[in-house]
Amino acid sequence: MSRLCNMIKQILDANPGFTSVYTGFCRVVFPIIAILVLSAALISLFNLPKTPEVFAMLRLPNGKIFRLKHWENILGRSGSADVTLPGSSVNRLHAVLSRDAEDRWHIYDLDSKCGTSVNGNEIESEAPVTYFDRIFLGDCELQFLPISEEEKLERDERRRRIRPIAPWALVLLLTILQVLLCFQLVISKQVPAAPYIIPTFVVLTGAMWAYFLLMRFTGIIGFELELMAFFLTTVSLSVTASCNYTLLYKQVASIIVGIVLYLVLGIVLRDLNLVKKIRWFAAAAAIGLLLITLVLGHTKYGATNWVRIGGFSFQPSEIAKLCYIFAGAATLDRLFRKRNLTMFMALSFTMVALLGLMSDFGTAAIFFITFLVISYLRSGDFATLILVCGGAFSGGFMVLLAKPYIWKRFATWRHAWEYASSGGYQQTRTMTAIASGGLLGVGPGNGFLKRVAASDTDLVFGLVCEEWGLITGILIVLCIIALAWFAIRSCRMSRSSYYTIAACSATSMIVFQTALNLFGSVDMLPLTGVTFPFVSNGGSSMLFAWGLLAFLKATDTRPNASFANAIYYRRRKNAPLPVTSGEEAADEEN
Repeated sequence: MSRLCNMIKQILDANPGFTSVYTGFCRVVFPIIAILVLSAALISLFNLPKTPEVFAMLRLPNGKIFRLKHWENILGRSGSADVTLPGSSVNRLHAVLSRDAEDRWHIYDLDSKCGTSVNGNEIESEAPVTYFDRIFLGDCELQFLPISEEEKLERDERRRRIRPIAPWALVLLLTILQVLLCFQLVISKQVPAAPYIIPTFVVLTGAMWAYFLLMRFTGIIGFELELMAFFLTTVSLSVTASCNYTLLYKQVASIIVGIVLYLVLGIVLRDLNLVKKIRWFAAAAAIGLLLITLVLGHTKYGATNWVRIGGFSFQPSEIAKLCYIFAGAATLDRLFRKRNLTMFMALSFTMVALLGLMSDFGTAAIFFITFLVISYLRSGDFATLILVCGGAFSGGFMVLLAKPYIWKRFATWRHAWEYASSGGYQQTRTMTAIASGGLLGVGPGNGFLKRVAASDTDLVFGLVCEEWGLITGILIVLCIIALAWFAIRSCRMSRSSYYTIAACSATSMIVFQTALNLFGSVDMLPLTGVTFPFVSNGGSSMLFAWGLLAFLKATDTRPNASFANAIYYRRRKNAPLPVTSGEEAADEEN
């Protein structure tokens, strides 16, 4: 490393104008590489399937066929049910017919009046179902059937036509970006920073290649989300190096741990039965993390949201966000239980109240928006949510009365230039930095906003625009919008309501937090002190961002493109037809 530093120093000493020429080159090349990588990833995402697969069928005695297009299917009289059935004995939402990754099916009764039975045996809450079984919802009889061989062939052919873009050219472009950026930061921060900058970029590049090679070795083929995440984390290392390069080791370690967390969560989300068993442990962990913060945390910028252990400090509320989504989402068999919804609302109230006691109102607002999204997806009841919002706004007004320092933020909101030397100091400097950066920026490491407090966290959008240019600033926002678009589009094809609710709530959390960070820094919203996902400096924020990405990835229904169904598809290619309820049933069907 010392030899490399000496070589860099000799180059700079021998060529005084080299730094400005190289910086000018990077200012042009960086946006081009970013546009190429992100546009290719977005184009690949447009190949997401538009029609759901068919997994099994139900047949009425009159011969009418209902195709089951999800892992979880609501059976009932309601027009909103996946299978709308006739008969006065059928409840509006009568039962849920659900499968797992091993193609095992179960039916769950939703507290119906006339009950549910399988082959004449009434079930109490749930029962396994195999092909050719007869299911009775009250007096309505159905036969459970596999799809035909023709449909299987058509499904397999449709799967073969869906091929996400190969990642290798894009990963190579990202590697070139990282190498050029590493050298640009070294020459802008001068040679003493090299022992921090060079190793961290080597670790990031190595981790990126290791991840893609490992995933391809295991058969995964869809990498659009990860490409955007690695681009954003590259920008995050640039921000950290620009503001305080001594924190680079901590930041790159957080990225590595975040990738590991992403993989672990993805593996867990494959098995919905496991998810059901541990989701309330996640709820307890969410409350426990906030309680620990309330008791042991120290106050920073008016909020008690940091915990120090040894020489490290972190925000437990960031991990609590992941636990909250994990516990808040639900499969269809649990979705319509009033008891479960009541317990979730109690969990939400407890967490928001704890955040209020910690004076962490920015995070409380994020939790509240996520609560509204999950509650609507679980109940669909607008009237109740309106009442909840009314109570929340009343509580928020009381908080403003009790916490005078928060009023100061609202007093300067939309009037930052009038308080340019006091309450609007950070916002005015951020807007000045964005304007001075222009389209291409002044070059990573060369901005002045890094001298302003929280420039690498709360004001990070301004720093990126100043050093990388407005084009790159827009691109990092488009990355967040693309993640949200992917989640919303994939949810239409999602195989489980758990994946749908988790992805939508994760999306709302990412988008709302990004909006608070972005608009707060330019005085379009009050400055709340929340981070920009993937980009802001901070270990807890980085773990939170990678963890949320796992919930989005689980909604991907393309073959071998997601943790949630990759193993399923490889097994299904040569899997025999699942065991039926008996030879007699098979003979009867033939």
